[in-house]
Amino acid sequence: MNGLELHHRLENNIGLLIFGILFVTSIGGLVQILPSLFQESLKTPGVNTHVYKPLELAGRDIYIREGCNTCHSQQIRPLVAEVERYGSFSRAEEFVYDRPFLWGSKRTGPDLHRIGGKYSDDWHRIHLMNPRAVVPNSIMPSYPWLAERDANHNQDIVPKLRGLQKLGHPYTQEDINNAPAELEGKTEMDALIAYLQVLGTAYPEGDLSWLIFYSQEICL
Repeated sequence: MNGLELHHRLENNIGLLIFGILFVTSIGGLVQILPSLFQESLKTPGVNTHVYKPLELAGRDIYIREGCNTCHSQQIRPLVAEVERYGSFSRAEEFVYDRPFLWGSKRTGPDLHRIGGKYSDDWHRIHLMNPRAVVPNSIMPSYPWLAERDANHNQDIVPKLRGLQKLGHPYTQEDINNAPAELEGKTEMDALIAYLQVLGTAYPEGDLSWLIFYSQEICL
């Protein structure tokens, strides 16, 4: 059977066609997925990469609950336009303790991966209460209720830390025992701001490696 006959047979046999499609796509998937399972750089935290503190972890859960990741990505690509607007590009080592990853690809709002330390806590508080007060053309909704709710009202910070500890996050028993006290008196807005202020701060300070990519693209 020559190649043309085989091609016609595949086209006329729906079962074979489906099998062929699944077989080819499976190979493509394995080629992409298998290397990442054995690549140590994807599992090794950077020098400045640390687990989230209890308040930051609570804020991250609020960030997910309120759907912030639907409009804001946390993945800066190594492209000139991205780096100039958002800052140093994202690296795998920065996300080792992120469960789940919040990279995203849709940007209704700006990427937030380097937002940490860019604005003060007060700016974030005003922005969350009324985005138009600091960004007149913003279409972001307001989140006033975050200032009224206790950061640990569900009393779930301890089981969260225990679960992450079992997954390999280096929390100590002391960290877990002290977690409720660290959230005491804090609101959900405090927690969310704490999370935003830590975003993108794990990359080496003064790292200018993005300039290499900038120079390469200029040369091209």
